[in-house]
Amino acid sequence: MEIIRSSHAPDAQLLRINDVVALTTLSKSCINLWVAVGKFPKPMTLSPTLKAWRLKDVVAWIDEQYACSTPSTTSIEKPNLKLISD
Repeated sequence: MEIIRSSHAPDAQLLRINDVVALTTLSKSCINLWVAVGKFPKPMTLSPTLKAWRLKDVVAWIDEQYACSTPSTTSIEKPNLKLISD
């Protein structure tokens, strides 16, 4: 999949399902299921048989998944260690 960005509207590129599959590494059936249950961005309906996703919506979803999966360094508490002398 080759993504070509226009200088006029860099985030306005539309992706077909095969492009979304390649970008996310999810299967078509997984994408369609997650769209149905609200876990993935909905595509735009361009015609009765043609649907496409905005690149920026898919990239934002990927970034959100990454942010949710990485532990925050501020929420990890370090244990207090005390030296006990005999």
